[in-house]
Amino acid sequence: MQNVVLVIAYKGTRYCGWQVQPGKPTVQEIIQNAGAGVFGKTPSVTGCSRTDSGVHAKGFVALISPAEGSNELPLESIPLAMNALLPDDIAVISAKAAPEGFHPRYDAKGKEYSYAVRNSRTRDPFCDDMSWLCPKRIDESLLAPLCEEFVGTKDFKAFMASGSKITDTVRTVFSFTAEREGDMIYFRVSADGFLYNMVRIMVGTVIDAALKGKTAADIRRVIESKDRAQAGRTAPAKGLCLEKVFY
Repeated sequence: MQNVVLVIAYKGTRYCGWQVQPGKPTVQEIIQNAGAGVFGKTPSVTGCSRTDSGVHAKGFVALISPAEGSNELPLESIPLAMNALLPDDIAVISAKAAPEGFHPRYDAKGKEYSYAVRNSRTRDPFCDDMSWLCPKRIDESLLAPLCEEFVGTKDFKAFMASGSKITDTVRTVFSFTAEREGDMIYFRVSADGFLYNMVRIMVGTVIDAALKGKTAADIRRVIESKDRAQAGRTAPAKGLCLEKVFY
């Protein structure tokens, strides 16, 4: 049977990220198990990235490679068949035939993430596990010039988690925006690639800068420092969502 490209949405609250880990619940393992039920044999499942524990996705891309002798299904039947076996917090959105040699991670040209901040003194039980609660009032008019400093091809070493072994820390950020909707502030960032915890550190740095009345020049100095200690806090994983992958 031909390899299949899946677009998957999931709420990551109950999972220790995408990648299979012994003794821990992961999205990849759940997809493999559902694939085994649909195809009759456990398929190989390759993801576009390794989302962290608690991170969500609306447009995660995965490649399913059915084992020899697997059941054959029409492509249009695969989402319905898999969703019947998946828990309520994971869903297959679409399935299509994979191009020859396609790799969901190495062929990606970029990704877009969103990050949700609830800027309120009160909790909302309907979004607690999907957003970061920041009780101190944030002046949203300060956010755009701070975010704009990240756009372009730059060395983002200051925005990589300490201890990461990546040596090439230059990335191109295509856009980084923030928009308020009531008590919610939604950040959106797209780039050709991201360092470990990069989006969460970017958001944490911008929030800290806005709360302290810092300027775009302060953000510029942090980027130029290439020093993680100069950047702000790492925003919690629960506000982060992988929106789409570009090919």
